[in-house]
Amino acid sequence: MTRPASYDLAVVGAGIVGLACALAAARRGKRVVVIDRDAQANGASVRNFGFVTVTGQARGEMWRRALRSRDIWDEVAAETGVQIPHRGMLLTARRPESVAVLEAFLLTEMGADCRLLDAGEVRRGHPHVATPELQAALWSPHELRVESRLAIPALAVWLEARHGVTFLRQTAVHDVETSKVVTSRGVVEAEAVAVCPGDDLVSLFGARIAAYGVTRCKLQMLRLADPGFRLSAAVMSDLGLARYAGYAVLPEAEALRVRLRTEQPGQLEQGVHLIVVQSEDGSLVVGDSHHYGATPDPFAHAAVDRLILDEFEAVFGRAAPPVLERWTGTYASAEGRTVIVDAPAPGVRLVMVTTGAGASTGFALGEEVVTDLFGEGRQ
Repeated sequence: MTRPASYDLAVVGAGIVGLACALAAARRGKRVVVIDRDAQANGASVRNFGFVTVTGQARGEMWRRALRSRDIWDEVAAETGVQIPHRGMLLTARRPESVAVLEAFLLTEMGADCRLLDAGEVRRGHPHVATPELQAALWSPHELRVESRLAIPALAVWLEARHGVTFLRQTAVHDVETSKVVTSRGVVEAEAVAVCPGDDLVSLFGARIAAYGVTRCKLQMLRLADPGFRLSAAVMSDLGLARYAGYAVLPEAEALRVRLRTEQPGQLEQGVHLIVVQSEDGSLVVGDSHHYGATPDPFAHAAVDRLILDEFEAVFGRAAPPVLERWTGTYASAEGRTVIVDAPAPGVRLVMVTTGAGASTGFALGEEVVTDLFGEGRQ
């Protein structure tokens, strides 16, 4: 760039949160530029399940954001041609303590439109998870699944073609001030700036990020070969009841945690819970684990993969299909916080999802940030 380019909104970071801010602003008719240091999406936004999870999110704002984000995913998928291989979620319960948690969950407002299926109903409707140990399963109609590694690039292409969003790829951002972003390609001028750094905790506003106690969470993921059947929905196990805040904060969850510490201490120690989703080609994306640190090691450990696959085999009652791919991902994490929206300067917002739920809540968060920056309904 030979001279400063001027926009209404400059977004730093082209992950799902950055793209969500860009979409929300573009829908208001704003001129938007997205600046990213990589040539294509390469971080947490493409290293996940693509599972837009509503049921089980933390009660209140997080749950409402997930509902709104799910609706926006539906709209975006229809306009971009992004495939939704399946909808809904089935959470299997192999223990009476798990059933008690699910029964308590259904009494909350978050249980609306969800159902507790007994073993016979699961056998008839979802036979692939109807093992002898199964006692019940929670059915939720709220979820949907996209293939993240395809959906995120497609979203960026659509934003550029349909909404005129400018993308500056392979561009480093050196500094952000009110109305100005200093990049490796020159200065970008903008009325407002949204900094969406993902799990980069030091390049911009490092001291402010550190004040929130943000660290990084590493997870291990697998892609398994087509098992020869089609999933009716995403599948989770009762390990998720001890981890997802929408369930885990219920008083009934403590008895389940006590039992899990005895029966599955390895999974709890490695932060393992089970999510299984299916792709258009029939392959399964399976995970995951959770390990925390300022700079987690980049290695996928076979013992952790084995714990994930053990849970898969317990839920499906069969040996896991061959592993086609293995990878690790990292995301920003802050204990006791689901998101961070900070104002380091007038007209500048630092925006982070700190629970690994960017795909599930990012679109709604983007709308909130743009409303904060430009005002309610302001054009």
